[in-house]
Amino acid sequence: MDNFEKLVDRRGTNCVKWDLVPEGVLPMWVADMDFETAPCVQAAVLERARHGVFGYTAVPDSYYESVCGWFSKRHGWRPDPSWIIYCPGVVPAISACVSAFTEPGDKVIIMSPVYNCFFSSIRNWRCETLDVPLLTADGPRYEIDFVALEAAAKDPRAKMMLICSPHNPAGRVWTRDELERVGRICLDNGVVPVCDEIHCEFVMPGFEFVPFASVCPDFEASSVILNSPSKAFNIAGLQISNIICANPELRASIDKAVNVNEICDVNPFGVLALQAAYTDEGWQWLQGLNARIAANYARLSEFMRAELPEFPLYKMDGTYLAWIDCKVLRTPSAELEKSLEAVEKVRLNCGSMYGQEGFMRINLACPPQLLEEGLSRIEKGLKRHLESL
Repeated sequence: MDNFEKLVDRRGTNCVKWDLVPEGVLPMWVADMDFETAPCVQAAVLERARHGVFGYTAVPDSYYESVCGWFSKRHGWRPDPSWIIYCPGVVPAISACVSAFTEPGDKVIIMSPVYNCFFSSIRNWRCETLDVPLLTADGPRYEIDFVALEAAAKDPRAKMMLICSPHNPAGRVWTRDELERVGRICLDNGVVPVCDEIHCEFVMPGFEFVPFASVCPDFEASSVILNSPSKAFNIAGLQISNIICANPELRASIDKAVNVNEICDVNPFGVLALQAAYTDEGWQWLQGLNARIAANYARLSEFMRAELPEFPLYKMDGTYLAWIDCKVLRTPSAELEKSLEAVEKVRLNCGSMYGQEGFMRINLACPPQLLEEGLSRIEKGLKRHLESL
């Protein structure tokens, strides 16, 4: 049995995914994998724990080299160590960027459906969301509405754009051409592009992640990139992420926001875990992880076609988050979420929290045994609702 078939009992560990749902409920909601992290990461954390003293943490030069070397070797883009600002997570980083580049009443462009914390970070800084909803194309799959995006960017109150790449929950891995068009629209209209690339390690066979800053020198010089090993290596609890910005003026604004909001400290385990993850051993482990997620997605696709054809499954180029169209039920997605949890004992995420009603998001990052049980419960629940129409 490999690392991706092992069942790990996570209840009783103060786990958000499992301990915040009732006993007996199978959680397939929050973006947290049910796999143990890579052995190389486990070894680094255990070795550090044996030291027994966990005081304030200085981030060494080797940390920055790990980040730069990883993106150079694995994704064809090498940032400079001086461009990196570390912080506890990508969500605090998003908040810092909104704080740095906007004033209350300004607008931030997004493309829904999109990660729910985009909405809250904008709202928390008393800014307005300027939504450019994605378009549905054959597949079904999502595409960018470039006409609407250009119109939004021309709004004089639009100061920044939050880009999700790969896109959660749409499952799109944006192409180089798509990213170039988005970036040009931002730059031509004085909008700061801030790209959340936390899912960059998750790609389906035949797709390639393109770092936004690698598309052209202009983008590298004017954008902000947010990344972390937390999703790929399932170490969100170790609280480590990076804000990468080549532009010294933008970087100074971010650095001020990070310090004003007191998110400038990280813990010793996160620093060492990143360095252990961003190695050849970590890369090899990721290949097995992506193979398991691809197999789970293939199984879900087959299952939906055979058992639930009334519910279109959107094409998933990347991430491990599937997006299902449930509009046929004519039921609010938050209500459907509660019903499935109460009756079939399976917890999904409602589409409304990502800005699009009538959809459900399913977390596929689990061993095949859990996936099969989850599919059985989802089938029963959706058919129950169909029968009630």
